[in-house]
Order: sequence, then structure tokens, then C-alpha cells
Amino acid sequence: MSKVVICGVGLIGGSFALAIKSALAGRRDVPGAPAPIVRFVGMGRTRAPLAEALRLGVIDEIATDWADALDGADLVLLGMPVGQMPAVMRALVPHLGPRTIVTDGGSTKCDVVAAAREAFGEHIGQFVPGHPIAGAEKSGVGAAKADLYAGKRVVLTPLPENAAADVKAVRTVWELCGAKVSQLAPEDHDRVFAAVSHLPHLLAFALVHDLAGRGNADQLFSFAAGGFRDFTRIASSHPEMWRDICLANRKALIAELDAYLAELLRTRVLLASADSAGLEAMFATARARRDAWLDSLTPAVGE
Repeated sequence: MSKVVICGVGLIGGSFALAIKSALAGRRDVPGAPAPIVRFVGMGRTRAPLAEALRLGVIDEIATDWADALDGADLVLLGMPVGQMPAVMRALVPHLGPRTIVTDGGSTKCDVVAAAREAFGEHIGQFVPGHPIAGAEKSGVGAAKADLYAGKRVVLTPLPENAAADVKAVRTVWELCGAKVSQLAPEDHDRVFAAVSHLPHLLAFALVHDLAGRGNADQLFSFAAGGFRDFTRIASSHPEMWRDICLANRKALIAELDAYLAELLRTRVLLASADSAGLEAMFATARARRDAWLDSLTPAVGE
């Protein structure tokens, strides 16, 4: 690569640029290793975040239009909320060079793929969909960091039209960022993340919203401690981004919400009947499964 365009230089896009810069800087410190120079160009809706990204050294220049941004570009990362992607795709495609690869960091995939098919048309093979599983509750370029993707999972959802070399190129760039790359079909991706990502965010937002609307909200929040903080941490996430995610994946998310409501009703029955054995059994099963999951995330010695 010699030129990478980041459209949406926030947490995801900014960390992508910083991670690549850090990795390449490390290679330059190795005797005899090549010293690649990559320019990072920023695009976005408003000037202020781009100026901040430039000041922080996240990007090297700001492009004012897609013709300028895509001139000689090897890779484009779309890092904006998924609701903005259709318009951005339509704007960039007329200026897309034949060798430029476009990928994205969107948290939903079926809607993004549908938008890409409409916008890219015969050039759809140049779009390789992706999703880095490495978000944080804080947003904006000021929250970006070079190690955001280190050891984290990135899911690619390649299309039948993608060339194997292009998918490999996107995989290699994410691996350069320190990520572990997996592949899923777009439909499978959206079902999985409705359960393990989108539903938890929806629940965290709903709980905080519920308490904030109560007459004694100030008193409740004044006594909230670690458990509440841990459970609701992700309610500090970007509202616009999560609005778009929830709406885009609402069919799968509603199915997961219905399943969770049924689980809550079963839990209510246990409480109402003072079923201590049932509650303890449920808690024990949940703890054992969560502990096993946490153990699976712990790297082995020497890794």
C-alpha cells in the first residue's frame, strides 16, 4: 500500500490508521527490513474532526472530494455509522479506480452489502465487507489508539464476486493491525451479533433510560456502584451509530429481544415463587458458561 483513505476518522477509522502506522514503524526498526511509506487521507462530513485527526497525526492529509481522495488509492476504509454508508458509497463509486479495494467497519452486514450492491453495480467485487469487533464506549478520533485491534477479532463477510487476492489483502491489513481474522456469511454475522453485541447494547441503553426517567433518578444514580457501572458501560456508546445498527438489524434483534423477554419471565416466576434452588441453578449455569468463555479468551503462555 502507498495510499489509504479513511472515511469517518473516528474510533474505528482512526485506530485503523494508527495501528498500521505503528506496525510499519516497527518494521522500519528491523535491520534489513523494507520501510514502506503509506499516506493516510481523511474524508468526512465535517471539517473539525478531520482537522483534529490531522493535528493528532492520525491522518497525513485531508481530501476535499472523492476524486482527489481516490486518486492513486490502494485501500478505502468506510468507518462511519452504517446508516450513512449508502450515500457515501454512491458518492465514491464514480471515482473508483480499477485496483482500489474498499472495505468497511460496519457492525451490520446484510444492509451494508445490499447498499454496496446498489451503489457499486458491476464494481461490487472491489468491496470486501468487514467488521472489527473492537469498539469502545467512547467515540471520536480522540479515543482512537494504535492497539485497539491487538488480539481482537475482525470478521470478514466476503462476497462471491470478490477476488481471492483482494480478500487476502484486506485480511493481511487487519492482521497487520494485530487482529485475528474470521469469516462468516453476512446473514450468519447479523444473527450472531444480534445476540452477543446488539442486544447487550440495547439492554444497557434501556436500563439507564428507565432509571433516568424516574422521579428519584438522582438518588438512584448517587447510590449506583460497580455492578451498575459494569453492566451499563456500553450505554455510553455513540447514539447515532447504535440507532443505525439496531434499525439495520432489527429483524434479528427483535428475535433475540423476544427470547430474552421469555428468559426474564422465567426468572420472574422463580422469584415470585421463591424458588431458591431454581435461581441458584440458573445463576450457577450462567456463571460456569461465562467463566469458560473468559478462560477461552486468556492467551496461552508464550502466545
